[in-house]
Amino acid sequence: MQKWKVTFVDDHGETVNEVFECIERPDYERAAKLIKARLLPVAAELDLNDLEGRTTDASVKELKAQNSIQILGIAPI
Repeated sequence: MQKWKVTFVDDHGETVNEVFECIERPDYERAAKLIKARLLPVAAELDLNDLEGRTTDASVKELKAQNSIQILGIAPI
């Protein structure tokens, strides 16, 4: 499996790099779900029924609005 470095700004305003293994390059929505699963496991289990299906990139927007985490980039390692 390919390793991908996801760079994001965390809730303290610091730039963080996390490495995830995926077969293909994750898009920002998939990366947001991976970040939530690793850093916010309880929040990752919550249902986004208020956003999913009604807005694109629901996890990306929810991660930024609720947790002040913004994805900056995704790069292969």
